[in-house]
Amino acid sequence: MTPAFHAYRAITRLLSPFLPGVLRRRAGKGKEDYGRMNERLARNMPNRRQGRLVWLHGASVGESRLLLEVGHRLVEARPDLMLVFTSQTLTSARLLGPALPDAAIHLMAPLDTPAIAKRFIAHWKPDLCVFGEGEIWPNLIFEADKSGAKRALVNARMTQGSADGWRRFQGLFRKLVGRFDVVLAADTDTAQRLGSLLGQTVRSAGNLKSALPGPEASDFEIQRIREGFVGGRRCLVAASTHDGEEALFLDAVANIPESAIIIAPRHPERGDEVEDLIRTRGLPFARRSKGQVPNTRTRVLLADTMGEMGLWLRLADAVYLGGGHTEGVGGHNPLEPVRFSKPVVTGPRVHNFASMMADLEQRGLVRIADDAAGVADALQNAPPPPVAAVTALAEHADAPMVETLKALLPLIPEPGLLQ
Repeated sequence: MTPAFHAYRAITRLLSPFLPGVLRRRAGKGKEDYGRMNERLARNMPNRRQGRLVWLHGASVGESRLLLEVGHRLVEARPDLMLVFTSQTLTSARLLGPALPDAAIHLMAPLDTPAIAKRFIAHWKPDLCVFGEGEIWPNLIFEADKSGAKRALVNARMTQGSADGWRRFQGLFRKLVGRFDVVLAADTDTAQRLGSLLGQTVRSAGNLKSALPGPEASDFEIQRIREGFVGGRRCLVAASTHDGEEALFLDAVANIPESAIIIAPRHPERGDEVEDLIRTRGLPFARRSKGQVPNTRTRVLLADTMGEMGLWLRLADAVYLGGGHTEGVGGHNPLEPVRFSKPVVTGPRVHNFASMMADLEQRGLVRIADDAAGVADALQNAPPPPVAAVTALAEHADAPMVETLKALLPLIPEPGLLQ
């Protein structure tokens, strides 16, 4: 391995004694679960059952959703498999828990120190490790390599800034990712950047998020909220918003009279913060997480809950998609609201979805707005997406998933005679 890797291992080893304290402080701030801290340290883990095992790791909600779909498809093809999902955030943990396949568990991701990585890999003995998008953890990858497990990076996304950063450690990157059995990029720009770093051709399978099923919603709940809250008003939804974007959205809708507003922050734990903002605007509101029921005199429904985006998108007449106006986020997947044939507007900082956004904007499926005035214009005046463009999108939606499964399934050994 390279000097950079040895330095990384030495630093993470030195930091190890302090990590329990760091986790406790994070738990005190609501960023970790006290009851799940052992998972982060790879201690007291559930028993591994006999048979073939696939470990799927993603950072947060977006990666977890796509890996969940990959996991379901793998089990459909190989019912003998056990799946272990790991993720970094509590929000993703809450999302994954009730949606796991039968033979699957979710754990909070192990911290990337030499000892923790060794315990984790030695306990689970994965046959295949699947990393989503950009999750490169040197110690875990090193231990997986030592164990003989196959490794795959799927739906890989890399900005030019990240590529420039890795170029300073190109030898380390090649030692880690260059030894993966499968590397599939989400877009052609990422494929070129990865290919340049690795010195080999990297294929783009397309963005797996296009293959995700649309979020579900109860017809009864849709009708109840439409009649009890929306009434005859235009319903404007702010979906997956981050700090600063709720204020921008409220500025945008301030001059759109007779509108029912739904704000669904990306991280529901920001509910108190968003509630304070709404109060300062003097707007009548109801908060979903507190069981408050809106009526037709309510201006804002604060939807600070998990797993209900399908409900809000179905109610929407137009959607403001967060992540494009807050520094460092890089945008969010626009395909869900587009598939529901809703006008969608987002901000210009969408580097994580640059190719997809450019394509969708060209097809008239998404609008990019720099400021509140532009958002207001789109919410008020944008027509529904062209039917032909939405249809064409749906026809090709599953192709990236098919390509990914074709690459992954041959890496998993067949069941043993006693399985």
